[in-house]
Amino acid sequence: MRGFRFPVVLTVAASALLVTQASAQMQLNGAGATFPYPIYSKWFNEYITVEPSVRFNYQSIGSGGGIKQITEQTVDFGASDGPLTDEQLKAAPGHLMHFPTVMGAVVPTYNIEGISAALKFAPEAIAGIYLGTITKWNDAALAAANPGVPLPNQDIVVVHRSDGSGTTYIFTDYLSKVSPEWKTKVGTGTSVNWPVGLGGKGNEGVTGLVKQSPNSIGYVELIYALSNKLPFGDVKNRAGTFVKPSLESVTAAAAGAAAHMPDDFRVMITDAPGPDAYPISGMTWLLVYEQQKDAEKGRKLVQFLNWMIHDGQKYAAALDYAPLPKEVVQKEEQAVRRISTPDGKPLLTRQLRSQRQFGRQFPKYGLTARLSM
Repeated sequence: MRGFRFPVVLTVAASALLVTQASAQMQLNGAGATFPYPIYSKWFNEYITVEPSVRFNYQSIGSGGGIKQITEQTVDFGASDGPLTDEQLKAAPGHLMHFPTVMGAVVPTYNIEGISAALKFAPEAIAGIYLGTITKWNDAALAAANPGVPLPNQDIVVVHRSDGSGTTYIFTDYLSKVSPEWKTKVGTGTSVNWPVGLGGKGNEGVTGLVKQSPNSIGYVELIYALSNKLPFGDVKNRAGTFVKPSLESVTAAAAGAAAHMPDDFRVMITDAPGPDAYPISGMTWLLVYEQQKDAEKGRKLVQFLNWMIHDGQKYAAALDYAPLPKEVVQKEEQAVRRISTPDGKPLLTRQLRSQRQFGRQFPKYGLTARLSM
């Protein structure tokens, strides 16, 4: 009988641990960018198998909304596809840190009857369409890049974001770099005064408007075009090459930026040099206060951030996001360790960071399976 006593005691302890976890379950609230919403949803679902005591409530409301809510401290973390300006950082009631999560492509997507192939877009054509100076699909600027394609003599229906959007920030940052007229008349921002077009809320809204509007064009994150089976175009980069948006071409765009990443991670990778770089590429960030008012919530949050920049990256490619370069991950490791309680105590410790790690220490007793249920 003695031989069975220890396993029975351990089983009871494991059951007690599960009860404690259930009673101590904590919700982390976030809001912001729609650009990374598919990968964030995947991460949140995967992470609760690692840390069952945590649940996430993320509102995909656009980067502008995410910046507003984290500034007002109504959420535990914000999300943005555009870095905060100096003025926005000053408006926050504490030091907001930027944590790059993944990289992706913003693509020109369109709905032209009879044309499903990838069109080619020169920078001046994209800028002209959104400035309202190119109004027909068979305009010379489009026809020259697409010889042999039967572009129709139809008005272009322009679609853009109606909400404050990091996707818009990436897109307008690109246009400001390639078009002096755009930079002067419109500029870069999460929300701008559009010269022409219809507005859709979120990547979802723009995708929906393009799908239902013949002869339309919009800009969305790559996965939204893929999942909705919408065609998207190749874009001519700074080196003069028409480049297809892909994991490889986004990574090529990020290569130069990774080597010169500033300590606060506020950098744009649009219009990057190099023959293989896709020019409308961007990073996306989580926004987190360096000093966390709630120590327990803060501890859960930094443990998730630590998981995200390591284990979480393996899920990026399947959703058509480019994982972070190792140079960026190494810098983020240092940044995560700076997150602290108000009295300066680091929240990321060397203690066990997940029930999965605990289970690996005791595989004989099946704790990993029990704690991942």
